[in-house]
Amino acid sequence: MGGGFHGAAVITLDAKGRVAIPTRHREALLDGADSLVLTAHPEGCVLIYPEAEWEPVRTRVESFPAFNPQASWWKRLLLGFEEHVKPDGSGRVLLSPALRLHARLERDAMMVGQGRYFELWDSGVWNAKLGQALGGSTTPPAGIEDFSL
Repeated sequence: MGGGFHGAAVITLDAKGRVAIPTRHREALLDGADSLVLTAHPEGCVLIYPEAEWEPVRTRVESFPAFNPQASWWKRLLLGFEEHVKPDGSGRVLLSPALRLHARLERDAMMVGQGRYFELWDSGVWNAKLGQALGGSTTPPAGIEDFSL
């Protein structure tokens, strides 16, 4: 695997709202656990975490300041939508109606590796956001000005 989850996969939700985790990532995502953690991301996708990788994130989110409105909304999304799901024998996980609604997931989706976790995007939303990101400035964002390929 090379130390994390990377790559992108086009996947399809079935009629029941299930997605099949690509075979090449199943074992590493489960990492000895029975279930995965799914939750909502503030930008409109679903996050897919191995349980062990999610726990430190969860601990940090629980400490967000309660009287900061933006922090409270992030906490509501990240913890409020948190689900622990067990893949079935075919490696499929059921996305709850609430998560599908949040991420506007209907049928075609993109699963994009982010190192310690995956993002699951509706294909239409992914294409629109990708177009916006690539159509903007070519100036690197703050914090990575010295990055080079």
